[in-house]
Amino acid sequence: MERHAIAMRIKPGCFNEYRRGLGEIWSSLTTALDRIGIRNFSLWNIEELIFGYCETEDGVSPSEGDWELFRKLGAEMGDTFEWISTPGEPMRLMYQDFGIVRENKELIRHRVFATRLRPGTQEEYKRRHDALVEQRGNTVNPGPDSNFSIWNAGDYIFGYDEIDITMETAETEEDRQNTIAWETKMLEIMSWYTDDVDWITGLHHKHIQKIGHHN
Repeated sequence: MERHAIAMRIKPGCFNEYRRGLGEIWSSLTTALDRIGIRNFSLWNIEELIFGYCETEDGVSPSEGDWELFRKLGAEMGDTFEWISTPGEPMRLMYQDFGIVRENKELIRHRVFATRLRPGTQEEYKRRHDALVEQRGNTVNPGPDSNFSIWNAGDYIFGYDEIDITMETAETEEDRQNTIAWETKMLEIMSWYTDDVDWITGLHHKHIQKIGHHN
């Protein structure tokens, strides 16, 4: 299975128009997704940002004709957004811990987040997460997290995680302190759009919302 991501920025004052336009093209969009073989497609919004995630079988990707259709559908939504990622080019995968992916999503909750890197810190961010991969080695994460991936375009970071609620347990004090140490260190190189670490920083951010999903 291959994972893909896209990112956009809504132009000031255009979010309501963007949502109306999304509704108008949704049927044509999902028909194209089904034809291409794109599944588990979702769109997420926080502030002015839109993040999209989807999956395909190995070797399946939209053709240039498909991208032309997507560009046409985007044009039908009016001048409501601009691309952060580059259409037709993959976003950079900064980290992955796919674990054991649940085919049945009925007991899954999502954690999707967005941050913005300080200028020139992309490689430091990648280096820190590569160290996590090296530390993990060949161990396969049984859960509750699965399909966890972190993506980069420009100075923006987007994360996608599927969490099996049947495996969640209460956080231990050791886990809590480890999270505080990691997130505090990461604040050296980035700031948050989403509310994931408000409990550490005392700041107040909005919670990300899902604005579209198609299996």
